[in-house]
Amino acid sequence: MPREVERPRQLHRTDWMALLSGVLFVVLGILVVTRAITDWLVLSGVLVLGLALAGLVAIIARAVRGK
Repeated sequence: MPREVERPRQLHRTDWMALLSGVLFVVLGILVVTRAITDWLVLSGVLVLGLALAGLVAIIARAVRGK
C-alpha cells in the first residue's frame, strides 16, 4: 500500500540550450529531408548560428535566474 506524503510540488527549470538545440535539429532535419536546403554550406551556417543563438538565450536565462 503506497504512502501518501504531503510535500510541495517542485518545478523543474527549463533547460533552454537543450530545448532550442533540439528544435533546431528537428527543423534542419525536416528541411534536409524535404530538400528545402540543398547547399551544405548554408546548412552548416544556419546550424552554427542557431546553436549560437540557443547559447545566448541560455546565458541570458541563467543571468535572469540569478545562478
